Amino acid sequence: MAENRKGLHLNRDRQTTLVAVIVVVQAIAAVFFVGDAIGDVAESGITPHIVLEALIAFALLTGTFLGAWHIRELLAEAQRREEALAVAQGALAQHITARFGDWGLTAAESDVALFALKGCDAAEIARLRGAAQGTVRAQLSQVYAKAGVTSQAGLVSLFLEDLL
Repeated sequence: MAENRKGLHLNRDRQTTLVAVIVVVQAIAAVFFVGDAIGDVAESGITPHIVLEALIAFALLTGTFLGAWHIRELLAEAQRREEALAVAQGALAQHITARFGDWGLTAAESDVALFALKGCDAAEIARLRGAAQGTVRAQLSQVYAKAGVTSQAGLVSLFLEDLL
């Protein structure tokens, strides 16, 4: 999950950078058009063309400020959601630990059960733990019996029910 969050941060950082560059380009364009309109007024006085150019510059400047404000709001919301997700992940981890304790799982059974919750099969768990597949199958059977289920899907469903 940490790798997934890191990827989300990187993606969000890229998007933020891209949008920030666009806002900067808009700001530069707005400054150019405002300066150009001021120069035109000084040179030719107020004409319909200059009024139109000034309105466009004002709209661009307004859009730049609104865009920057909106980006700031979106980033703040993303931060709030990320913090809420971290809390939820921590709460889920605590819940899993508590349930494992309620069932009286040993440390090895808890490890195996956690891998099962993550979707690993017996062969993957055995490889990850450096154990024999037969040992892992026996541990899974103990986990299922202590949890009152008959399969990995049943184990996962216990926690999904708790979340829903």
